[in-house]
Order: sequence, then structure tokens, then C-alpha cells
Amino acid sequence: MVIVQINYRRPDMPKAEWNARYTDDTAKPFLSVDGLQWKIWLDDEAELRSGGIYCFEDRAKAQAYVDGPIVARMKANTALGELQIRIFDVRARQSEITHAPVPGLAKRMAAE
Repeated sequence: MVIVQINYRRPDMPKAEWNARYTDDTAKPFLSVDGLQWKIWLDDEAELRSGGIYCFEDRAKAQAYVDGPIVARMKANTALGELQIRIFDVRARQSEITHAPVPGLAKRMAAE
């Protein structure tokens, strides 16, 4: 399993205007991202920062996402600043001990 972490400084705008951008339809395209098991959406109004934590089944699919059209649009969006994109391997054993909500983790650990 692999985690992609994306953070950025968002535009300074009223909370209602920012929140209006995030509808159910905003989330639906992520349902068809190859290898994506889940995404957590992040927002910090006080610091004007947003982002996401993405769990992928493997590094190749995580890298394909980072190199793909969704992230390319983020990179091209001049309203987003300080874009940071990182890919991490999951430390399976420690994550299992701390009850990480990672699909298939317990089964994977039993096989090792």
C-alpha cells in the first residue's frame, strides 16, 4: 500500500464561497481513479491550506495518479500555491497495531 499526500495553499476567499466548490459531484471522479482505495479530504480555514490523503494499492498506481490529469490540473491552477506532493510506502505492521483504516491490511499481515 502507498499513501499520496497533497497539500496546497488555497485562495483567500469567504468560507461559503470555498465550501461551495465541494459538492458530491466534486468527489465522484475519484471513484474511478485506478488503484485508489480511499481519499480523505483536508481543509484548514485558519491557515488557508487544503489537500488530501490518498491510499493506493501500489506505487505504480500512485505514481500514475501523480503524473495524471487531476494532479496536472492542480499544478496548472495559479490560484493554488505551495503545492506539495509526496508518495509514501505504508509501514504495514505499525499501521496494523495502531488500527489504521487500510483495506486488506490484516489479511496482508497474516500472509507475511
